[in-house]
Amino acid sequence: QGVLVPGLGTFVVVHEEISGTEEVYVVRRPVFRLDMDMSCLRELVFPTVMIPGDIEIMPLDYWWLSQTNSLPPDVVRGCVEETILLYSLQLRDRQRPAFAFKNIGILSCQDNVLCMQFHCSCITELESRDTWVALLFT
Repeated sequence: QGVLVPGLGTFVVVHEEISGTEEVYVVRRPVFRLDMDMSCLRELVFPTVMIPGDIEIMPLDYWWLSQTNSLPPDVVRGCVEETILLYSLQLRDRQRPAFAFKNIGILSCQDNVLCMQFHCSCITELESRDTWVALLFT
């Protein structure tokens, strides 16, 4: 299952086959597909990420988020929307702040390339069997 963060992008976990010298590994790894207003991304390059068609994409669950921090869902929605708007305005104004997702990773811009860098702990939590393979290919 994937999660769509409106105005920012989609997080999914994909199963990927990776051929080694002696065996084929099937690993679970996180991916992020950016989905921002293109006018905010002038002069920026970002990787094209393909999400398999069989993965169900769900909208961000503001009610669930509100349960983790005791704020009403409409307040959580407003905070998320305002944060994404602020980030997109900073990108448009050629500022290059990093956008941190707790326990997931950091969306950052280096040398005009905007990409998601997942924390090792996020990857190892998803893939317990072939952790090193998943880490190398994420």
